[in-house]
Amino acid sequence: MVDLYEYIVDVPDFPEKGVVFKDITPLLASREAFLQSVDEMAEPFISLAVDIVVGIESRGFLLAGSVAERIGAGVGLVRKPGKLPRTTVSVTYDLEYGTDTLEIHADAFDDGARVLIVDDVLATGGTLAASNDLIVKAGGIVVGATMLVELSFLDGRSRFDGLLHAVLTY
Repeated sequence: MVDLYEYIVDVPDFPEKGVVFKDITPLLASREAFLQSVDEMAEPFISLAVDIVVGIESRGFLLAGSVAERIGAGVGLVRKPGKLPRTTVSVTYDLEYGTDTLEIHADAFDDGARVLIVDDVLATGGTLAASNDLIVKAGGIVVGATMLVELSFLDGRSRFDGLLHAVLTY
């Protein structure tokens, strides 16, 4: 076992002054750290009969496929508008300064499919809450969410009612 915190690099003033960005790319580049992270993200959900793991654009994609393999599920994608080629359903949600929209293919999974949400970082929770709403709108049942990093001081967890797991917490 490796100390996964050692693979997260703080980048001050990115993307704007006053923000300390948690860079996960060194963790992704390390075979040991990456595989351990995926195992820890998947572990709480192995026995929950998940049908599909949905990754949130874009770093969530990198983790979702590996988590899905560990729990024996398929993979779906939550994307920004205009990136999916077939009919989509969408959700628009509020940001601190404006709005954003997420989409998923309308046929990404069968109605009643048990869905696990995967993303790299949970911050304020807006993207997670919107993804949850999007999956429900598309006919799925959200069984939980798993994140590599949670920035607990931003209280994003409060915007999600289900089972939420984070491997690393700041």
